[in-house]
Formats: sequence, C-alpha cells, structure tokens
Amino acid sequence: MAAAEEPEPQWPACLGTQDLQIKIAAAKVLCVGAGGIGCELLKTLVCTGFRNIVLIDLDTIETSNLNRQFLFRKRHVGQSKAEVAAEVIQTIKPDAKITAYCANIKEPRFGIDFITGFDIVLNGLDNMEARRHVNRLCMAAKVPLIESGTAGYQGQVSVHVKGLTKCYECDPKPVPKSFPICTLRNTPDRPIHCVVWAKDLLFSRLFGKPDQVTDLDEGPAKDGGDGGGHAKSSGGEG
Repeated sequence: MAAAEEPEPQWPACLGTQDLQIKIAAAKVLCVGAGGIGCELLKTLVCTGFRNIVLIDLDTIETSNLNRQFLFRKRHVGQSKAEVAAEVIQTIKPDAKITAYCANIKEPRFGIDFITGFDIVLNGLDNMEARRHVNRLCMAAKVPLIESGTAGYQGQVSVHVKGLTKCYECDPKPVPKSFPICTLRNTPDRPIHCVVWAKDLLFSRLFGKPDQVTDLDEGPAKDGGDGGGHAKSSGGEG
C-alpha cells in the first residue's frame, strides 16, 4: 500500500502565493529604528513571513516609551531598544534570524557596501538628517527604501526606488518646528536640540510651569472713549 502523500501547506490568501512566501522568507531586510514605528514594522515583518532582519537603533528604552512601543516592558528600561526588540521578536518567531546593532546608522561601517547586502530597507526614524542619510545610501546602493514617519495623529509612508520613483529628498521637506521628546532627552545631536531641551524641559524643572497671565479688565472707558481700557488676554490667539 502506497504511503499517503502529505498535504501541501495552505497559505492564507492575504499573504500571497507559496512562491511569494518563499521569496519573502529568503529576503534580507534592514530596519532602521526600533521605536514606535520600528516595533510595528518588526512585528508585521515576522508575522508576514520575513525571517532575515537586521535592526539598527542607537537609543535606550525610557519609561515614557512603554505606552506605545509594545515590545518593551518596565524591566527593559535603560537597555538598548534594538537588542531588546530583537530578543522579544525571537520569542514570537523563534525561526526568525534577527541581528541587532545598538549603533548610529551614520557610522562608517554602515556604508554603501553594507546596504548593498539587503533586498530592501525600511526606515522608522524620528529625525530628518538620518532619513536623508539612509536615502542617499539606498540610492547609491540601488536598494529599495520604504520611508515612514508620524507627526501627532498623522502618518506618512513612501516608496523610493532608484530609476523608478523620486528619492526621499527630491521634494523639499518643511523645516521641523518641534522635536521628539525622546530625541531631546536621549540623543540630542544638534545645538537646537540642547536649546529646546533647556527651554521646554529644564526650565520647567527648575522654576515650574510659567504662569498663564491675563490682564484684568480696567473697567469702562471714561469720557465716551473707545473702550481702550479693555485689555486683550496676553499670549492668546487673537
């Protein structure tokens, strides 16, 4: 009696064909950033079938990260985001190979030769300078880049492939007027970061929050005046 043939594995339709899944499992992915976006990217990548991922992030975990960066717990505070994220992902998908670097993507060792070894790069960064740096590396290495970011409740994602699409820097970006708190506290790398930290964080710690001063109404104008005695609230929007 012939042995019964094993049934072929059934792939969920949302994950594509079996051939596609084999290609996904063999792909080598670079994920830059292990913060709010990076945690989501890692989870989605391994749950989609990616098994070979390199993760780079220079930050350490803060208590303020725990409400949105779901791979981290209180016991992880003070540790490397990249290393902890890789460790946690390995418990979710033990067959995945996650290599973590607690380092700056702008270090010389992460140059064009390094980027060339990947099939795709995913950005989850919170500063413009690093985004531009990764974009230039990907354009030079001819490796597709998926760029993503958030601002408050808004998010954006774009795909950049040399010769097929615009690069990340082809369209001018507005100069940021605010900076992520995590950057100001942990990795200030520009003079403006230090100025904003001193103004918004250090000042309030030393002297408390500034008073919200409102001038009092001086009463009705005399002699049929134009009511100029009614002062506007200082600091208001008009």
